[in-house]
Amino acid sequence: MKIALMQMDISYGNPKLNQDRIVQHFKNITKDKVDLVVLPELWTTGYDLTRLDEIADEDGTESIQFISNLAKKYHVNIIAGSIAKKTGNQITNTMIVINRKGELIKEYSKAHLFRLMNEEKHLVEGDDDGIFQLENHRSAGVICYDIRFPEWIRTHMLNDTKLLFVVAEWPKPRIDHWKALLISRAIENQCFVIGCNRVGSDPNNEFGGNSMIIGPWGEMISEAQDTETILYGEIDVEQVDKVRNTIPIFSDRRPDLYKL
Repeated sequence: MKIALMQMDISYGNPKLNQDRIVQHFKNITKDKVDLVVLPELWTTGYDLTRLDEIADEDGTESIQFISNLAKKYHVNIIAGSIAKKTGNQITNTMIVINRKGELIKEYSKAHLFRLMNEEKHLVEGDDDGIFQLENHRSAGVICYDIRFPEWIRTHMLNDTKLLFVVAEWPKPRIDHWKALLISRAIENQCFVIGCNRVGSDPNNEFGGNSMIIGPWGEMISEAQDTETILYGEIDVEQVDKVRNTIPIFSDRRPDLYKL
C-alpha cells in the first residue's frame, strides 16, 4: 500500500482557503501513484474554536462531498483528517474516511477532548470507535490526544486490526511526546502506525509536523520534518502477521488481570 501524508499548514478559520490548498496538494500528490492520502486534524477550520458555530460544517455535508469528489477523481482512498461537524446544536471533531469510489465508509468523533486547548468548551466528545475496513484490511483511526490513552488504542487493535491512523494538530513544544507515543503504540500493538500532523501556527499555537509512518517492530519507514510537505511511504500489511507470530503478545494477554 502506497501512502501520502499531507503535512500542511491550515488557514485559521477559513474552510474555503483550506479546500483550495488541498486541491493544489492533490495535483502534486498524483504525480506519484498512491493508494491512500491522509490529511491532518481539523483541516477545514484549524483551532478557531470560538467561531465554530458559524464555520463548522453542517452535518459534514460540504466536506464529505468535497473529499468524495477528490477520491473519485484520483481513484484514491482518503482519510480526511477531521473536521468540525455541526449536528443540531452540537459540534464534534470528526474523522471522515472515503474509499476510492467516493463512498463514506467511516465517521469517528474524537473521544478524548484536550483541555489545554479548550476543546471541551466548544466540542462534544464522541462515543463510538474508529474501526473500519480499508482495502480489506481492518483499520482504526483516532485523533491527536487519543493516543495518550493506550487502553483506548488497545481496544481498537484487538481482533486483527493491523493499521492505526492518527491525525493531529500536535503543538511543537511537545513534539517529542508525539514521536515517542506513536512509536510506543506501534511496538505494543505490533501494527503499522500512520501519523499525520500539521505545520504552521495560529494565534495561540505553533505546530510541529513530524508526520511519520512506523512499522510493527517500531521501525521508522518515513518521517517528515517541520515544514509543509507531502510525506510518502509504502507498507506491506502482511508484515503485521509475521511480527505477531514472532512475539505473540495478543495470545499471551491476561485480560482477567486487567480489570480496574
